[in-house]
Amino acid sequence: MTLIRGWFQIALWKRVLGGLALGVAFGLLWPAATDTVAILGDLFIRLIRMLVVPIVFVTIASGVSSLGDPKRLGSVGVRTIGLFAVTTAIAVSIGMITGLIVEPGIGANLGAAEPRPLGVPKSTYDQLVGIVPTNVFEALIAGDMLAIIFFSLLLGIGTILAGEAGKPLAGLLQSTANVLFQMIRVIMEATPFGVFALTAGAIAANGLAVFTNIGLLALCVVLGSLVQMAFVHSTLIRGIVGMPLKVFFRGIADALAVAFSTSSSSATLPVALRVARDNLGVQPAIASTVLPIGASIGKDGTAMYVGLLSVFSLQALGIVPDVGMLLVIFLTGALAAFGTAPIPSASLFMLAAVLNSVGVTMEQAALIVGFILPFDRLLDMTRTVPNVCANLAVTTTVAHWEGDLDRTTSARDAI
Repeated sequence: MTLIRGWFQIALWKRVLGGLALGVAFGLLWPAATDTVAILGDLFIRLIRMLVVPIVFVTIASGVSSLGDPKRLGSVGVRTIGLFAVTTAIAVSIGMITGLIVEPGIGANLGAAEPRPLGVPKSTYDQLVGIVPTNVFEALIAGDMLAIIFFSLLLGIGTILAGEAGKPLAGLLQSTANVLFQMIRVIMEATPFGVFALTAGAIAANGLAVFTNIGLLALCVVLGSLVQMAFVHSTLIRGIVGMPLKVFFRGIADALAVAFSTSSSSATLPVALRVARDNLGVQPAIASTVLPIGASIGKDGTAMYVGLLSVFSLQALGIVPDVGMLLVIFLTGALAAFGTAPIPSASLFMLAAVLNSVGVTMEQAALIVGFILPFDRLLDMTRTVPNVCANLAVTTTVAHWEGDLDRTTSARDAI
């Protein structure tokens, strides 16, 4: 009992980082045995994904309905989307600039790569129309996040506009959201074990050679992620919110660790909701509204990677981009990042739409994907971190603007 009590007395983020370190060591020293612990990672992912759809559906509707004032809802929505649009655009630019400076694609050997089928990318029209579900139950079953978010927003708005008649539903939504948060707390205790198994499997499958085989590209991903977090996100937190960076980054450490190990912004959502409330002092109404939206459209790491990989692809194919091509990559890359599903390696397959817009054929794009995909897992783990960091930075900033940031929480966490 003493051992168990001592385990739970250690901060969760420290246990998670310990799981990461052990996973790297296990994957390097005993790769043949990683299959025996893989079930821990699989069960952890299933536990997280089990909650994603109900959390998105309930927390957005609950968060919107708890705002009460329709004018305030409009303010939150405009500020949230506007901030994400700005950070996404900057991220695409950082990825492109990093690629142009480092030139990771020059001399890349695509000859041994196996083309992978990409399918036909959705048109802008289809993406926009698909936001409105024809059957909300089908959207819930399929996990169509943008459609679920759209319906949840409407449900929350309808609850507000219904006035007194809508209060029972608002109370039910908030009660359900609180129950889901308690479920999150229970499941999060399994995080160190899931992170250990997932990291061990990734290292055993790819080894550390992933960073030497495509070392320059990996370096660009790391640099782009760090620049986005160190300058863009830190400017929001320190320059606008006025929160010490140490407090912010220590407060979100759990979410960043889960983001790195799962490579999924969606799977990290339950943890992000918890740290926003408990560590940063973001009130539930704002956290439950902004964070689920950010899990679908807040893709700074994805945007950076799409911009970087587009430049990498052109360099590998021997194409010298002009200003017009770079502008098209910038615009389509930002839109592609907004529409990318919050699942591992999704951004890699959005690359076809961006490359096609500058004249690269589907066959050439498939060749690029075939070259990158075997090494993409660790790169995906890296670029998911700025996705989640952006989500929490924007949420904290919006909460500050709306007067819904409890600074006593973050101050207590700093002690």
